[in-house]
Amino acid sequence: MSGNTPQVGQLVRILKGKDAGEVAVVIAVIDSRFVFIADGEKRKFDGPKKKNIQHLELIPFVASEIVNSLQETGRVTNGKLRFAVAKYGKPAVISAD
Repeated sequence: MSGNTPQVGQLVRILKGKDAGEVAVVIAVIDSRFVFIADGEKRKFDGPKKKNIQHLELIPFVASEIVNSLQETGRVTNGKLRFAVAKYGKPAVISAD
């Protein structure tokens, strides 16, 4: 995985726009500049957001279940997107106790 080239199934943090701070999954790479992202909740698979990659922070994690589903059927369920975002996209809370 190269440092600034997004891959299908990769998690990203949105830096610009009304969804800034949210985590989503790359579901398609349009060209070297734009990708489609979805999170399974606000942005469903059937209505992804076209986003400039300069407005995204790439998280060094690719959700294999998303990649496998897209390769096998060309689709991914919103539940799988939500699972990937919940499992890998939320920062771990560290208690100072």
